Amino acid sequence: MDSLLSHRVPFSAIVDRAPLPIPKGGRMLVWIIVNVEHWSIAKAMPRTVLSPPMGQALKPDLPNWAWHEYGMRVGFWRLRDALQRRNIVPTMAVNGIVCETYPRIAEAALELGWEFMGHGHVQGPMHSLEDQAASIEQAVQSIRQFTGKAPTGWESPGLTENDQTIDLLSAAGIEYVADWVLDDQPTWIQAKPKPVLSVPYTVEINDIPMMLLQSHASDELFLRGREHLDRLWMESVFQTRVMAISVHPYITGTPHRIGYFEQLLDYLLAKEGVVIQTGEEISQWYRHLVPPP
Repeated sequence: MDSLLSHRVPFSAIVDRAPLPIPKGGRMLVWIIVNVEHWSIAKAMPRTVLSPPMGQALKPDLPNWAWHEYGMRVGFWRLRDALQRRNIVPTMAVNGIVCETYPRIAEAALELGWEFMGHGHVQGPMHSLEDQAASIEQAVQSIRQFTGKAPTGWESPGLTENDQTIDLLSAAGIEYVADWVLDDQPTWIQAKPKPVLSVPYTVEINDIPMMLLQSHASDELFLRGREHLDRLWMESVFQTRVMAISVHPYITGTPHRIGYFEQLLDYLLAKEGVVIQTGEEISQWYRHLVPPP
C-alpha cells in the first residue's frame, strides 16, 4: 500500500501550494453528494440497521432491505425537495442499474439537471468483483444510455479500490474520483492511460459513519457540518478549500434527520463567499488552473 500511495499521489503539503482563484468571486467551494444505490434483496445487505435474530443470518434480509427501500420510496423525495427549493444542483452518485430498476428516481434527477456520477453498477465492493473493467463499463453505459452523457466522475461503493481500479477507471473515460479522501483540494492521481483527478470527498461529513457507525443524534449533521464549513471558510482566505457533504436517502431522508440537513443547506447559502458546485464543475475548475502532470 505504501508503494501504491507514493506512486499514485506524491506527497504535497497544502501550505506549499499557490492560491487558486475561485469562480464567481467566491472564497471556497462546496459540493453535495446524494448517494442512490440498488440493494438486491437476494444478496446480503451492504449495511444493516437490525442485527439478525439470535445471530442467525437471514436471506432474504427483509427488514434491512426494506429500511433501504424506504429511502427510495420516501427519503429520496425529501432530499430532492430540500435541494430543489434552494436551487441547489447536487451530484448524484448512482449505481448504473438504478437507471433501470428505479427509473422514476433517475428521471427526477435528470429533469433537475443533477450530475450523474458513477457509483458501481450494483452496490458492492469493487475489489470483490470478478471483472472490474466489465462492471465499470456496464455502469458507464447504463448512465450514458439514460442521460445521453457518460459520467465523468466516479465514487466506488464503500470507496473501495485496489491497485487496478484507478487505471481501469481512467481507461473507461472517468476524469475524476471521490474515493481518495486525503486532501481539502483536488489532487492529481497517476493512472494509465491518463491521470485522474481526486475531488475532495468525505468520511466525516457523511451520514453513514456519522449516524450508522458512530450513532450520533440527528442534529450531528448540522452541528458538525457547520463547524467544518466555518473552519474551511476561515482557512480559504489563504488557500482555497473544497468541502463535501455526503448523504443517503435512507439515512438523511428520514423525518427526524431531514430538518437538520435543511438547516445545513441554509447555513451554506447564507455564508458569504461559499460557491456550491457539482463534482464535475469542481473538476473542470481545477484542471483548468492545474493541468495534469
